[in-house]
Amino acid sequence: MHPSDFDEIYTLMEASFPVSEMRSYGGQKALLDNPSYRIYTEQDASGRIIGFLAAWEFPLLRFVEHIAVNPATRGGGIGYKLMNSYLARSDKPVLLEVEPPAGELEQRRIGFYERLGFHLNFYDYVQPPLRTGQPDLSLRIMTYPRPIRLGEFQLYREILYTEVYKTAVSRSR
Repeated sequence: MHPSDFDEIYTLMEASFPVSEMRSYGGQKALLDNPSYRIYTEQDASGRIIGFLAAWEFPLLRFVEHIAVNPATRGGGIGYKLMNSYLARSDKPVLLEVEPPAGELEQRRIGFYERLGFHLNFYDYVQPPLRTGQPDLSLRIMTYPRPIRLGEFQLYREILYTEVYKTAVSRSR
């Protein structure tokens, strides 16, 4: 990946996610050296990155950590195209984290993923902080192509905690 591409992606990430849901610039850029981490992009006719999907690809699962579309082009099907293309390429279960369906925005986001074939699982899940000093986040796991059983959830959570968040598995969750 070209350095300017990463800068475009990080700028888009900053416009799309609260600080608590993303790493620092250096922390995010360091992931590019991890063989399990991949970024897929969508570009406009002039070659500008207008959307991206960042995922972790492990032997048992795929984890979509971030998907974002330039605010100026949201609603045009770019996010749907990115995610649908990713799902078509995956031969493993695909997981992602969402905020619980407390308000209209969260419900709309969950609905977007459900239209793609994801299922909301109701197991208690906490995202460890991505930056020092940030609190844990209570989230939900959505899975494709089907809901998961408790044992699968526990195994997948362990993979996320150890590989993505680099935290001890013995967290009391």
